[in-house]
Amino acid sequence: MQISYYLPNQILSNDELSAIYENWSADKIYEKTGIRERHISAADETVSDMACEACLKLFSEYNISSNEIDFLILATQTPDYKLPTTACIVQDRLKLRTNIGAFDINLGCSAFIYALSLGKSLINNATAKTVLLVMSEQYSKHIHLNDKSTRTIFGDGASAIILSQQTSAKIGNFVFGTDGSGYNKLIIPAGGGRLKASDNTRQEYSDSSGNVRCDENIFMDGAEIFNFTIKCVPIAVKDVLVKNNLGMGDIDLFVFHQANKFMLKHLQKLLKISDEKYYINIEDIGNTVSATIPIALKRAEVEGKLKEGDKVMLVGFGVGLSYGACIVEWTGGGVMISKENLELLISGLHLQRTDGSSVTEETLLADLKDYDSMFILEVIVFFGENYGKKLDIEEIRKLKTVKELAAFME
Repeated sequence: MQISYYLPNQILSNDELSAIYENWSADKIYEKTGIRERHISAADETVSDMACEACLKLFSEYNISSNEIDFLILATQTPDYKLPTTACIVQDRLKLRTNIGAFDINLGCSAFIYALSLGKSLINNATAKTVLLVMSEQYSKHIHLNDKSTRTIFGDGASAIILSQQTSAKIGNFVFGTDGSGYNKLIIPAGGGRLKASDNTRQEYSDSSGNVRCDENIFMDGAEIFNFTIKCVPIAVKDVLVKNNLGMGDIDLFVFHQANKFMLKHLQKLLKISDEKYYINIEDIGNTVSATIPIALKRAEVEGKLKEGDKVMLVGFGVGLSYGACIVEWTGGGVMISKENLELLISGLHLQRTDGSSVTEETLLADLKDYDSMFILEVIVFFGENYGKKLDIEEIRKLKTVKELAAFME
């Protein structure tokens, strides 16, 4: 599965938040959420901007032509406009073909699972061969600056995923669940048809915990969301295993919606999942809503925690209230090695350049100036051209991490 993601440049740290919220230190925020910082979109940055950044990065990293895309599905709860659909805007900005389908999903925390299901269906019924899934969220635009219940948790971000006939075949059966009676547990009350925006809906109020918001801001009943989660996720896990004729022991990695560390650790304990099989990656990005699972998958792959053929359980849950789960056999997307790791690798191997000169900080920066990251196969060409280091193509294909690569080359 080929995945890329984009995070806005601006970072909101716990230190900054602790200066605003009395009696909430940076450490206390971390203890409650497992988050130290989150990325916040710029004032003039929209969901379509972030979506396009993630897609362009995807096209570049995996050498994908925009002409290959047959269908675009964009998940967001913070669109550029009430209408038209943001997917149409992204289609135009990316210069995708005009004879493709494009639509939005307004779902949130479980949206990635739903998008996967829809993408798989489009491929299975021969409507499309290549589907572009995009998750892009900007909850920060709708959070009151003095609402610590939400501002400490949510961050902005976007992810882009390519589904092909090959990857679609590795996606198993799905399970879904919905409890609309909890619609008001995570909600922006005003601005839609039920309660139109007005001077009254912009009146601020404080809750019993001192959080400030108005009816045009996001409200989250954290306790009720937690109760829904600990009730529905074990059901989803059990049902998706049954539907795919698998047991807990067959799963190599569990990647759940990255809500917050407290909730994730509670679920881990409840489901008796070992640390080795349970992935949490939220500390430096926060809860990016629909984008959390694909971002986590990408990071797990880069860290070497996912390898070809691994069975991965994905579970999304939250706003709606809704949940979804599936099991995929990991196909990999071609592991990317960051510029930072390449610098460490080259320096650590004490290589010489092909012209006989030594590798210095200056030459290293010059050699890597056109790269943010590389596929492992690109590393082969790079090392051959710049350092005369020949690598065995069949052996290098098996390598999944920088650590393995360094060990092989030594």
